[in-house]
Amino acid sequence: MMDAVSQPDVVVVGAGAAGVAALRACNAAGLDAVAVEARSRAGGRAHTVTVGGFALDLGCGWLHSADRNPLVAVARTLCLTVDERLPPWQDPRAALSFEPGAHGAFRAAQAAFYARLEAASGEAGDRPAADFLEPGGRWNALIDAVSTYVNGVELDRLSVKDFANYHDTEVNFRVVEGYGALFARLAAHGRIAYGCVVSEINHGGRRVRVETSRGALEARAVIVALPTNVIAQGRVRFSPDLPAKRAACAGLPLGYANKLFLAVDGAEDLPENGRLFGATDRRDVGAFHFRPFGRPVIEGYFGGALARDLEQGGLEGFADFAIGELVRALGSAWRRRLKPLCASAWASDPFALGSYSHALPGCWDQRAILAEPVDGRIFFAGEATSPRDFSTAHGAWMSGERAAAEAVRALNGR
Repeated sequence: MMDAVSQPDVVVVGAGAAGVAALRACNAAGLDAVAVEARSRAGGRAHTVTVGGFALDLGCGWLHSADRNPLVAVARTLCLTVDERLPPWQDPRAALSFEPGAHGAFRAAQAAFYARLEAASGEAGDRPAADFLEPGGRWNALIDAVSTYVNGVELDRLSVKDFANYHDTEVNFRVVEGYGALFARLAAHGRIAYGCVVSEINHGGRRVRVETSRGALEARAVIVALPTNVIAQGRVRFSPDLPAKRAACAGLPLGYANKLFLAVDGAEDLPENGRLFGATDRRDVGAFHFRPFGRPVIEGYFGGALARDLEQGGLEGFADFAIGELVRALGSAWRRRLKPLCASAWASDPFALGSYSHALPGCWDQRAILAEPVDGRIFFAGEATSPRDFSTAHGAWMSGERAAAEAVRALNGR
């Protein structure tokens, strides 16, 4: 049975970034709140592991829009180290995949593509972003590859209007000890029931009843902070059903973005903070960050269908693909110098089923629908509910605070 309070004011379903923020905000407002989390840890898609003596982020790793990101100050308050160095994708000196002059040509083509998307976003209707690639353009495949890292999906399944709504100040920091470590510290003193899988949220009675693998909770209000794929696939049921919410989640699916970390023997032969694409003329390629934080490690990024497919081969399959790309770029002698450390597998994670949300073409307005409260008792949080900061941890965090404020107003008014 549930070992937390059986009838709190608020139950927060999920203890990822949004859930932790909501729990803390409810408690700060004087409400009796508890979070239930299916995993044995907090943080959700923010997950730091220690392998080879290094803190490695298998999930989100960047403090995006750092000049307005509230988690920057939070990290510093917790005495974590914020690294302000320029990320490799913004540093022209880090571009290692291009012949002389080619990097500038790629950046120009990419900028022109984004300008076309921005212009199209003001038109009536919505279209797939792929419609705005230059016909026969030399850099189309690589622009599409970058979309898989950024959006978790290829351009033919990406809403132009939703993409244009994203607010990026292009200031990006990192937490040296790990983004997941930040949320682990934030959750350390919260009342969270771990290993607690929610099966149903029943809002047909006077109180909302949350059925879990460890018993039931009845609350005055519930904050749902779950990934969209979990809701869309019916992993958690609503009774009575909430078809508009399930439809919104289906229109805001989580894409796929995975990481692989490789240890490097003789890493000093690689430029610190360098960046290499597995190829520049294919979409299904990895992007490799050399020696992040000066460590003897390569951080590999894989997105979209490629990331999903590579999961099937486990760590060995990931490593074979990545090392093959690196050897083609760096030379055969590197094969014996690279050793896999760990890889993520978010598509296979039953409590995530993906990495971060994007809107399908025509579904750009579903974020607002998903964020709407139900009957003043069920509130929704998570990065997918953020109108301008979706797909980010800080967007999730701020959505949790927003949902908590809505719950506080509703309960106090009641």
